[in-house]
Amino acid sequence: MLIAIDCGNTNTVFSIWDGSRFIATWRIATEHKRTADEYFVWLSSLMSLTRIEATITGAIISSTVPRVVFNLRVLCDRYFGCRPLVVGKPECRLPVAPRVDQGTTVGPDRLVNTVAGFDRHGGDLVIVDFGTATTFDVVDHDGAYVGGVIAPGVNLSLEALHSAAAALPHIDVAKPDKVIGTNTVACMQSGVYWGYVGLVEGIVREVRRERDRPMKVIATGGLASLFAQGTALFHSVEDDLTMHGLVLINDYNKETA
Repeated sequence: MLIAIDCGNTNTVFSIWDGSRFIATWRIATEHKRTADEYFVWLSSLMSLTRIEATITGAIISSTVPRVVFNLRVLCDRYFGCRPLVVGKPECRLPVAPRVDQGTTVGPDRLVNTVAGFDRHGGDLVIVDFGTATTFDVVDHDGAYVGGVIAPGVNLSLEALHSAAAALPHIDVAKPDKVIGTNTVACMQSGVYWGYVGLVEGIVREVRRERDRPMKVIATGGLASLFAQGTALFHSVEDDLTMHGLVLINDYNKETA
């Protein structure tokens, strides 16, 4: 079985793929000081509690936090007896190479989402990922990543608003009942929610204008389903896009080895 690991700035997700489906998915806060032994104690406890008896024979890692990769490599080597593929490293091949400025390093999560989006929807895509940052990945007709946009994430913007303005409280992200708020929390929720709907719609409009062709828009990330309630922009909302991409990249490397 394959263990797919997606390490983001906020959380790290571990999923076990049995060859046809994901049989378990677990999430832990990203912490670069966490050791391989700590990861294994946590994972083995969850596997025991959920009565999953899985023999891991392969591993693949996508990480936007370089400092955690070493301990994740040790985890796979020491406890699963396998050398993991790491997306973004030279030994990890992609079906189609990204077409960006020479010397540019593309985030592994963006490469993985590109592969998954193309597999499910074909080319000419904009993939909007609501993570710590809100990213827009543009996928060409042949499945190549050709660039994108990076904007501050929703929760990051809320934290900045709360930190910079002493009178404004910390709030959760929610779709407000009305655009015009009649109290401070409602005003902030409206500004954040409809502000980000407008940001996403505006950026996608400009991407379509620049590309001068029809572009499907796919949403992913923890807040994707919430923001999909406020716009008809998205052709699909997919929570498992990154994990699907990791499986595809792992399979591609096995086939071309």
